[in-house]
Amino acid sequence: MSSVLFAEHPTQDGHVIAEITLNAERSLNALTLDMIEEILPRLAEWRSDERVVAVLLDSAGEKAFCAGGDVVNLYKAIKGEGDPDFPERFFDNEYRLDYALHTYPKPVICWGNGIVMGGGMGLLSASSHRVVTETSRLAMPEVTIGLYPDVGASWFLNRLPNGTGRFLAMTGSQINAPDAVHLGLADRAIASHQRDAMAKALTKATWGEGAKTDAHGVVNRILRELEQASQSVFEELEAPVYKFSPLIRELMDHDTVEQIVAAISAVNTDDKWFAKAQKTLAHGSPVSIKLIDEQLKRAKYMSLAEVFQAELALSVQCCRHREFPEGVRALLVDKDGKPDWTYPDVAAVEDSFIEELLTPPWANNPLANLS
Repeated sequence: MSSVLFAEHPTQDGHVIAEITLNAERSLNALTLDMIEEILPRLAEWRSDERVVAVLLDSAGEKAFCAGGDVVNLYKAIKGEGDPDFPERFFDNEYRLDYALHTYPKPVICWGNGIVMGGGMGLLSASSHRVVTETSRLAMPEVTIGLYPDVGASWFLNRLPNGTGRFLAMTGSQINAPDAVHLGLADRAIASHQRDAMAKALTKATWGEGAKTDAHGVVNRILRELEQASQSVFEELEAPVYKFSPLIRELMDHDTVEQIVAAISAVNTDDKWFAKAQKTLAHGSPVSIKLIDEQLKRAKYMSLAEVFQAELALSVQCCRHREFPEGVRALLVDKDGKPDWTYPDVAAVEDSFIEELLTPPWANNPLANLS
């Protein structure tokens, strides 16, 4: 069976709700190049199809919406197995997909149930109507594999308040639905059992014709009602980022990344969420931590297109150095949990090495035609 499924659901008033279902449950719906290359032309087709009033983006299974990108095949290509051009093709197409969703004129409803990490965060963040549930676990955990938060994270993490984006990137911390909505990383928190009710409401809605069509408004009203009916489900969920927001602001308010790392590490806490953040920071890639700091600084005033262009250059460069493949090897290939990082700590990471990673590998960026 295909790893991505497409469907068109007729509405009562003669329109169509298009649906994309990530269908690779065994791999937690991790995005492959084949999946991306199937989705892109279908989105383009639906964009110009006047029957289609909205797109629903969801996944098979209850455990994960999408746990990330296909980093194992990236690792194999970097190590000389298969097409050496695969990494650039993968990132090029993945970022084109994210950009297409960001700029899509019709409502895109992303049902972010379960694990939403890495590439999954790229899809969720790019959608116009971002839904999370009581099972949602959002994160950008690239620090654990020697990479950096990509898929537009240079854009959406920079828009979080008080250094929270840098904190989440450096620590790979997971957040739940209440925090996601509070931070603006999601629009609606809806109980997972309401998924079918949402789909039914979309097909029963009155969408209007021509200039009278207010598709975004119709979707928003449906999701608002479902969110209001779901409030009791989220009452017992603690929002750790909200809880620690004054401390996070204080910790991130330092002049250097070395000072930030030292400040986070020095916090004395018995809170499980914060302690896990400290542990991930301590065991994460020193290169990634320093790179994240510089990445977000440079991207602060970039346009969305410029963000994806910069991320493509940076991702390709990361594939040409040892840190990223070593991180993937330790976590996902050999699974020994013992990465041999290039540098022992953040202070040892040379500025010249970070600058080398941030220097585009070509004169003309392949994503220069994004507009």
